[in-house]
Amino acid sequence: MLGGNLPGTGQAMATAVEKFRMAGVQNIRCSRIMMSAAEDCVSGTPDFLDMAMTGSWCGTPGDLLALCQQIECEAGRPAHHSSRESRILDCDIILFGEEVIDSPDLTIPHPRAHLREFVLRPLAEISPQTSFPDGMTVLEKLHRLETGYKPDTVKR
Repeated sequence: MLGGNLPGTGQAMATAVEKFRMAGVQNIRCSRIMMSAAEDCVSGTPDFLDMAMTGSWCGTPGDLLALCQQIECEAGRPAHHSSRESRILDCDIILFGEEVIDSPDLTIPHPRAHLREFVLRPLAEISPQTSFPDGMTVLEKLHRLETGYKPDTVKR
């Protein structure tokens, strides 16, 4: 997922896609850019632009995380930045094939993806049948969210 809510975010997202391509991500597909209200952010945070991107990566999830952080930094995002504040670019790994990772640096699938329409809707646009490790597809999770389903517990 690519997103941000500061002036220049749209260009930063386009540049990020090209940097992913140049770093070896193949078969890139991108959703359209969608606008969404800020969630879990400080009061008065402007709306976000969000876009899903899928592709093939030959490296490890950790290598991809490092690439995401490098691209964010090059776009002007400070290395230590609160997730509750505005930013020009955010690159989140939502899924990595069927891998499940729970480490201090990386959690896959993203622990709140199933609760966020701004993640599921753009991802459903380009990859609706992609499955989460629990076997549910992106489209099924989006439908649950749209119909008001609330899971009993939320990790992190």
